[in-house]
Amino acid sequence: MAKFTELPGKVQLAVVIGLLVVITGALYWFVYQDMDKHNRETRATLKAKEEENAALRPYADKKADMERSIATLKDQLEQMKRIVPDEKEVPQFMEMMQAEARKAGIEIRRYEAKPTTSKEFFTEVPWDIDIDGPYYSVLRFFENIAHLDRIVNVSNLRMASVKKSGEAGVRKTYQWSATESVVVSCQTTTFFSHEPQPAAAPAAAPAKK
Repeated sequence: MAKFTELPGKVQLAVVIGLLVVITGALYWFVYQDMDKHNRETRATLKAKEEENAALRPYADKKADMERSIATLKDQLEQMKRIVPDEKEVPQFMEMMQAEARKAGIEIRRYEAKPTTSKEFFTEVPWDIDIDGPYYSVLRFFENIAHLDRIVNVSNLRMASVKKSGEAGVRKTYQWSATESVVVSCQTTTFFSHEPQPAAAPAAAPAKK
């Protein structure tokens, strides 16, 4: 068999060109084709991201407004929690009333929980209380609780002098100080939020006989 160098020039050229064609074909099928597929997939992903960014771009300009709105709603929620806290804060209600009594200079002598009333989103919680103190201090106490963030309604208020405490419905006498002039019995009602109650299932119709 003749050596490659011994072949005529035209044959050598044809062989070289053939080899180049084979190598180019192999590169296309095994290298370029995979690269082309990868590039097409990358371009498709890039286009999808560009379309997604274009769809979201209008919202980017509104981000500051949305953040301010969220902050406002959070503030409103916190304010609502102060006005109508959840049911876990029953002890805090009594602590709050005692704090207001100390500030006004009066005594709360009795708390008596009354039956609660459950609504769809909140529960009414009434308490009967007896208080005593100087007349203007008692007035200050009621004025203070009227200005609390939390809702506290006062009803069934009866007032009498310490010498005639029975007329106010106060059940017990105490060792009143010389500055205490009046006693009061009343009902204070506060409110606690809760999750909406599920609607009761309709009663099944009686079976026909």
